[in-house]
Amino acid sequence: MPILSVRHLTRYRYREPVFFGEHRIMFRPQESYDQRLLESRLAIGPEPAELRYVQDVFGNCVAVARFAERSRELAFESVVRLEHTPSPLATDTDDEIDASVRYPFAYSVEDMPDLLRSIERQHPDPDGALEAWARRFTHAGRPTRVLGLLAEMTRAIREEFTYGVRLRGGPQTPIETLELRTGSCRDLAMLMIEAVRSLGLAARFVSGYIYSPSAGRGDRVRRGGGHTHAWVRVYLPSCGWVEFDPTNGIVGNADLIRVAVARDPRQALPLHGTWSGPASAYEGMDVEVDVHVEPEPDPRRLAEIAPAL
Repeated sequence: MPILSVRHLTRYRYREPVFFGEHRIMFRPQESYDQRLLESRLAIGPEPAELRYVQDVFGNCVAVARFAERSRELAFESVVRLEHTPSPLATDTDDEIDASVRYPFAYSVEDMPDLLRSIERQHPDPDGALEAWARRFTHAGRPTRVLGLLAEMTRAIREEFTYGVRLRGGPQTPIETLELRTGSCRDLAMLMIEAVRSLGLAARFVSGYIYSPSAGRGDRVRRGGGHTHAWVRVYLPSCGWVEFDPTNGIVGNADLIRVAVARDPRQALPLHGTWSGPASAYEGMDVEVDVHVEPEPDPRRLAEIAPAL
């Protein structure tokens, strides 16, 4: 299983010393069956007067920092190492899922109360344009295999929409993205989330990192590297929460390092805080994200070491 190292640096620069309010940091990956955290370090400069960790309403790990001194720079550097073991997700075999996961279907009465807020649409679609776009992936007059529908939608966004980096500001509305046919990873994720919700499925926003372990073999390089990435989770009765990355056309969790899951992007901001001082003091922000696959140990070297042990 591959071991990944992730370095995430965000630095704010000011022309004169300013005061800093509370900052909330979500850089620490979630631990689950597909990713196990081996090491985690968070360095903050200037050093905060108080640093504590909490879990939010979704179970995401949040570091909360408070400061007592002014500075011309505020930097957050996270370094983590983790085992990443994505599980393959079939979408074509007849026995992949039972008949309850064919569209249209209804969630069970036990699941519905917990899924309802993830099914509710968050953005207006007055002319039904987004819902009409989503229904192009269903089969009129016969059942539609839900995983196939979602996989086709994921890949269609990858092929039909132009990806662009935008580090500031909130996401575009899904209607804007649909009309412009371009957007950041957040925009493309929100387009798919609202399209899926228009079909009655529960969907959530995911923030994290992406890496390209096979790019050196001539495979397609993943979009979204060098900064944080965003994708989608959809709940299916027999499969649980399944991940889809419309920016790259990924079905499943291959190459995706999950940090935060939320109902809305505003609940999964990697870094959020305040500062006080003259508006002209703000100079800029730098973001660096590096994800590397650690080389596997040489079996011959291990064989040499074993006898000595």
